[in-house]
Amino acid sequence: MATATAAGKGSRRRLRAGKHSEANGGSRRALWTAPPWNLSMEMQMGTQQSCQNCTATPKTQNLPLTGGALKRISRPKLSKAFEEKNLLKGPGIRGAHTLRSLSKKERQQLTLHLYGLLSSVQGEEWLELEEDAQKAYVMGLLDRLEVVSRERRLKVARAVLYLAQGTFGECDSEVDVLHWSRYNCFLLYQMGTFSAFLELLHMEIDQACSSALRKPAISIADSTELRVLLSVLYLMVENIRLERETDSCGWRTARETFRTELSFSTHNQEPFALLLFSMVTKFCSGLAPHFPIKKVLLLLWKVVMFTLGGFEHLQALKVQKRAELGLPPLAEDSIQVVKSMRAASPPSYTLDLGESQLAPPPSKLRGRRGSRRQLLTKQDSLDIYNERDLFKTEEPATEEEEESASDGERTLDGELDLLEQDPLVPPPPSQAPLSAERVAFPKGLPWAPKVRQKDIEHFLEMSRNKFIGFTLGQDTDTLVGLPRPIHESVKTLKQHKYVSIADVQIKNEEELEKCPMSLGEEVVPETPCEILYQGMLYSLPQYMIALLKILLAAAPTSKAKTDSINILADVLPEEMPITVLQSMKLGIDVNRHKEIIVKSISALLLLLLKHFKLNHIYQFEYVSQHLVFANCIPLILKFFNQNILSYITAKNGISVLDYPCCTIQDLPELTTESLEAGDNNQFCWRNLFSCINLLRLLNKLTKWKHSRTMMLVVFKSAPILKRALKVKQAMLQLYVLKLLKIQTKYLGRQWRKSNMKTMSAIYQKVRHRMNDDWAYGNDIDARPWDFQAEECTLRANIEAFNSRRYDRPQDSEFSPVDNCLQSVLGQRLDLPEDFHYSYELWLEREVFSQPICWEELLQNH
Repeated sequence: MATATAAGKGSRRRLRAGKHSEANGGSRRALWTAPPWNLSMEMQMGTQQSCQNCTATPKTQNLPLTGGALKRISRPKLSKAFEEKNLLKGPGIRGAHTLRSLSKKERQQLTLHLYGLLSSVQGEEWLELEEDAQKAYVMGLLDRLEVVSRERRLKVARAVLYLAQGTFGECDSEVDVLHWSRYNCFLLYQMGTFSAFLELLHMEIDQACSSALRKPAISIADSTELRVLLSVLYLMVENIRLERETDSCGWRTARETFRTELSFSTHNQEPFALLLFSMVTKFCSGLAPHFPIKKVLLLLWKVVMFTLGGFEHLQALKVQKRAELGLPPLAEDSIQVVKSMRAASPPSYTLDLGESQLAPPPSKLRGRRGSRRQLLTKQDSLDIYNERDLFKTEEPATEEEEESASDGERTLDGELDLLEQDPLVPPPPSQAPLSAERVAFPKGLPWAPKVRQKDIEHFLEMSRNKFIGFTLGQDTDTLVGLPRPIHESVKTLKQHKYVSIADVQIKNEEELEKCPMSLGEEVVPETPCEILYQGMLYSLPQYMIALLKILLAAAPTSKAKTDSINILADVLPEEMPITVLQSMKLGIDVNRHKEIIVKSISALLLLLLKHFKLNHIYQFEYVSQHLVFANCIPLILKFFNQNILSYITAKNGISVLDYPCCTIQDLPELTTESLEAGDNNQFCWRNLFSCINLLRLLNKLTKWKHSRTMMLVVFKSAPILKRALKVKQAMLQLYVLKLLKIQTKYLGRQWRKSNMKTMSAIYQKVRHRMNDDWAYGNDIDARPWDFQAEECTLRANIEAFNSRRYDRPQDSEFSPVDNCLQSVLGQRLDLPEDFHYSYELWLEREVFSQPICWEELLQNH
């Protein structure tokens, strides 16, 4: 009888976990093992971070910390192993605690309490409980959260974190852990766990700001409660955000409800993203230096991605909005075009069979690698992966470039060979390998050319001045008196004319400013993006400065300063390491910590800029201008002023400690040799993702802004960006070439002459603008004396937009005026809460110290 009961429980368990494993196991496992070739998918889907702040397998009892071992050991031993396991981290965020920060007695107490919480339900395992019993158990945990004792709340919160992490002590495989983590997160949300933990987060923030820490050295132990709360919130947001085809209707409804709850203000509270932004500013201002800033930034990025949408959703919104405005559809999908692009090794269609004869002799090449590279060139001049570097030896290298190049050759010889032979984005399978007998020419350029209305007007103005002697302003239809070739040129320009959503929004804004009474008030839809901008509007400069401060502190090229903020508060242990192994682990963890911060901030800023630009162009310009004023452009250039190859190939990770394999497999003993060897990954996708985001951010800030383009020239960004082209990744090279294209007209003829291969790569990969003489430098808009006026005009337009849309009751000149003295004096003014503290000072400054000439006042009135 007992055997039959056990068999029934096992079959029920396999039935509940097995179906989902068969449906989603392949995709879930692929998410952990396969390299994300589509980097935009990393933003859309979110990447799982490794969890490396846990220690090696304990030697006591010689039991590996795996799910199978937890089942084999007895009940008292289960508590010990379970306590070790529960301190592991969840995907993408640090866990509840680390073994280094707990004493032996605290471990035993935590073990007993958690074991009592998680195994007191009729002596059964969590996976074998029915759904009703699981809901009742979660309700019991939430009831225990409403206690005064902070220690008891923390213990219950740890139990909820264990559920959100997938109850890995009862699972047999990684797929099961991920499945039960997702299942438990949906269950926790449906039972109201998110609201309960949000209230606890508010309490912790208020308590942290009321009693700010003034310790000389802040460690990971100072943010224990906050890290547990943020870990649970992150796991719920990330698991619910991801969509699966097998999701039930209840889960789909819960996802939309959760998105609405995060996007809009509920219960007279601000949106969740604004709460996290306020945590960032408090951390940077010194009010709460112990905040786990990496967890806050990761959660903020995921919340913004969940509420506003990722890149693919953004592309769909763009198509929808163009249709609503009556604009023609897009010529191509930019995401799909970038996917099909290849890295800019020497382009096959620019080579011929005689080029190998023009190669320099081996004696003029440096080292064995140069000789080997030339031999490969002679063997097959069309081998795009073994050809010599396209962007090397084009111009005399500066001392800085030679130093960085020599360092890269000495230390990253193997990585350079890998980068040259194995492109990060493989060529499309439909393209056959080229042979020396037949040279394959491209069918066309990857992007459709575009023409602005301004370009057509400028072309007609020059043509009319040349052939007629006068102009007709903005008239682009009258072609009388112009020769036939001009007619054909205008026809071609109009065929490629592109009207952006921003052009329509600027035109509508100008009409609203000119005719505010006749056009009436603008109907602004209450979208999540609009709600977020309204909440960020008045504190947006502080938000941008805080994010850039953290980005500067996390940049690998920044030097430690006494006045810089401490971003390592949630990674440094209470006791510093004393052995070489501990020091190496801490060093890897610190570098990984900084990399995740850079990734979160770069992805967050890029998402905000793209969504604000789609919502309204002046919202985008407002954020961009504050980023520029906060020196974002030199900060990004400083980030890239390093050996980018070594940054992208950095191995700041320990594969055996990645979640969830560390909870299932037997953990080997870590040694200094294994840490030095690192994992088998050739590249760090996290760092590559960050570099691409920062380049896209720099493109957003400088596009069509001549004053900001001159900043790139002044800061000598050309050699910095050119070194980044050594990374053979198509998307990264595309945005580097875009940045080089917009400043070529300012770099001089000698630079263009000595960098013709770079100019050729720009022509091949970057979109063309007809009548854009980017390669010659004859642009009349590039007059340096207009740079200041350009920024001032843009700032005036932004202020007018914000005042008209968001400050109408206060600043509107058409609002009615009350001329009755008694009614004006009888109005009740809403004063700030702390006004009574400074009331006497205000009276002294504004009333008593101001001389009043009553005779003059009576004469004037």
